[in-house]
Formats: sequence, C-alpha cells, structure tokens
Amino acid sequence: MSNRTGFLYDDRYQQHLTGNYHPEMPDRLPAVYKGIQDAGLLEQLTLIKAVPADLKWVETVHDPHYIKRLQKACSSGNNIFDSPDNQMCPATYEIALLAVGGVLEATRLVLEGELDNAFCAVRPPGHHAEVDKAMGFCYFNNVAIAARYIQKQCGIQRVGIVDFDVHHGNGTQHIFERDPTVFYYSIHQHPTFAYPGTGREFEMGKDAGHGYTKNSPMLPGQGDSEYKQILQRDLMPVFADFKPQVILVSSGFDGHIEDNMSDIKLTTEGFTWIIKKIVEMAAEYARGRLISVLEGGYSIKRLPELARNHVEVLLNG
Repeated sequence: MSNRTGFLYDDRYQQHLTGNYHPEMPDRLPAVYKGIQDAGLLEQLTLIKAVPADLKWVETVHDPHYIKRLQKACSSGNNIFDSPDNQMCPATYEIALLAVGGVLEATRLVLEGELDNAFCAVRPPGHHAEVDKAMGFCYFNNVAIAARYIQKQCGIQRVGIVDFDVHHGNGTQHIFERDPTVFYYSIHQHPTFAYPGTGREFEMGKDAGHGYTKNSPMLPGQGDSEYKQILQRDLMPVFADFKPQVILVSSGFDGHIEDNMSDIKLTTEGFTWIIKKIVEMAAEYARGRLISVLEGGYSIKRLPELARNHVEVLLNG
C-alpha cells in the first residue's frame, strides 16, 4: 500500500533571481518537477500550495533585527546580502517567506495525519542560514523553523534532523547545538575546499545539547560504499537511542558524481539507498512522519532522476 505523500511545488519560487551563472538558479525547480511529472507520479501525490509564513514562526529561529535587515535590503534593490554568495532580488524576502510557509504547511499536513510524508521542492534553500546571518545561498532556515513549529504548534518533544547535503548545515547545527530535544545529524564533504568548513567529528553540541549533534565528514572521492558504511555506523545507532518522533531531512543532491559543487562520488542509486534508510527509521520511530526539504543539488541533468527516485521511495517505502 502506498504512502500518502505530499509534494510542495510552487512556480513563485522561481521569482527568487540569483543572476547569471549562479548555481542556485531558478531552473533547478522545473528540473525537479519534470522528473516527477515524466515518471507519472504527480497523480499519486497530494499537491501542496505554498502560503507565506507567519513571522512569529520565523522569529522562533531568526533574530527579528535580521529579518528586518533582509526585508530592507530587498526593498532597497540590493543584489547581494551578507556575502557575495547570496545573490538576491527585490522578491527574495517574500519568496523566502513563501519557502518557509510551504514547508510549514507540508509539516502541518503530516502532523495532523492528512499525509504520511512530504517532499518540499523549495528555494531559496535554508540549512546554512544562521540566527542573524545569511550564508551559502540561504536566508531563512526552513528545516530549523519547521522543527520549532513541530515542537511549539504540535507538542512534539523529539525532532530528528538528517542532513545529507554535501555541505555541512552550519546554521542548523548552531541553532540547535545547546538543545537536547533536537538531534542534528550531518554527513558531508570535509575538508578540501568544503564550504563552510564546519562539521568536524568533535562538534557534538554544547552544554545541555552535548551529544545531540553528530557529524560524519567524508573525504573527497568517497561514494556509495563509504556512505553506506558510515551511515550504518553513525546515524542509525544514534537515532535508535534518540527515537525521534518526527524526522526532517535536508535533502541536498550536490554530492552526486556529476555535480560540480563537490568531489563526492555518490550515484543516483546511492541517494536512493540513503532516503530508503531514512524512511525505514521514520517508520520505526516516528510513525512514518517525515518531511524532506530540498537544499542543494545543481546538476540540472541529474536533478530530474534524483527527485523522481526520492519521491518514489517516499511513496512506496
């Protein structure tokens, strides 16, 4: 029996313009949509329409002064914010709010039992965004805000986050590093030109949150077999102990062998194996409740098949 899987997609996400030649380009999302549509999966999915996030949820993670600073930068017509990586346009603030709002709507549907799981094809991505700083193409931390929404709106205590983007989610880690109610796990390339340079094994959280952060840095050149070994060694035992009640996934596909944003050699089949294992953990610990949110992934050629396989696993387990 298939799962009730939601698919968040909204053409308005393409209104966030990043300039010519920027890797986080609007064309990424039509590529995702094409893969799912061409496979005939749309009719099996519940389509989710994005709505702008209420600022009260964004403020559970981000400093209000930062939010106002971003809004002002967009309304002033700035095309860079905090770093040359963060290309923007006047619509960026509203579209970033729409990304958060879409993820929260998908989360609501899963937590209220209308869906079993969901895949959120959003942009801009989020996992590099810090409390008061934009980084790495990210402005609002979509997954972190969803975690706080789950806890505050839905009364869930333990939230697990799995981040398999090839770049470490520094923002997500720092937001929760003192919090024992959110377990953050990341597997990513490090070192050798690996942005943002965080995510070493000894970074395990701080104070009450010590032991609730786990990082698996991967050397350049590693691929499917090494990822399988490390995930079985590092992720599965800690989630068996933590027993998350909901799992959020920062789904970055930029570790693909044909993605030029990394030196990791994962294949399409390797990514399929990863999400299968996460779905299995969700079934075991979280009543199947899983919300997957797009982060990186810049190979327009491979994004259609990666998204298709990802959604097929969410549908069929």
